[in-house]
Amino acid sequence: MTLEDALEDLKRTSDANKSAEMERYHKVERPYLGVANPVIDACTKDWRKSLELDHRLDLAAALWTTNIHEARIAAAKLLTQARIRPDDSQAWSLIKNWVPDFDAWAIADHAAIAGQKRLVWDPTRLDEVEPWTHSDHMWTRRAALVMTLPWTKNRTPKQDEIAQRERILNWAASYVTDPEWFIQKSVAWWLRELSKRDPDRVRAFLKDHGAQLKPFARKEAARLLS
Repeated sequence: MTLEDALEDLKRTSDANKSAEMERYHKVERPYLGVANPVIDACTKDWRKSLELDHRLDLAAALWTTNIHEARIAAAKLLTQARIRPDDSQAWSLIKNWVPDFDAWAIADHAAIAGQKRLVWDPTRLDEVEPWTHSDHMWTRRAALVMTLPWTKNRTPKQDEIAQRERILNWAASYVTDPEWFIQKSVAWWLRELSKRDPDRVRAFLKDHGAQLKPFARKEAARLLS
């Protein structure tokens, strides 16, 4: 499977009208093929079955460098897997290298889902994520919270998971005065998800920091609290 083969697979259902719509919607100037997400899913599923890890990493890297919207999403989907053998550190390194390129929510979120799997697999990688919270690049700061969303999911976390969750909540607390809409939204997203399992912790966070959040973010964070 070459890059050219992969792009040909993606282009089979390309739609010029949909491409124009996507560019208007995402508001970032780059090539759009006008391909639906289920098609990308089907393509990457087939590619994963046929490619050894080294080839999959090479293809993901090549797809990303095209800057094509669907190709970047496909690159992320190629690496979205709970267990990657034999050496998933290469996948993590590749995902980290993509973070400075983030410039739109859809691509950033698909890559973040791939990153979530690698962080859950090795939580010590949170040490590598923490510096992102001080980045001048808004999408990098946002990625620190989106990639750590799995830490909101466990209703009965172990002691080390509680410590990790608190660490991430400290990152979120450092974001509450950030004026960027996407950063405020990421804090609200993290808190809303956590409120499904640990509403008391979210109430405590909002008591301490909620006044500094923008009203829309504070409302969204508390939306599921009774």
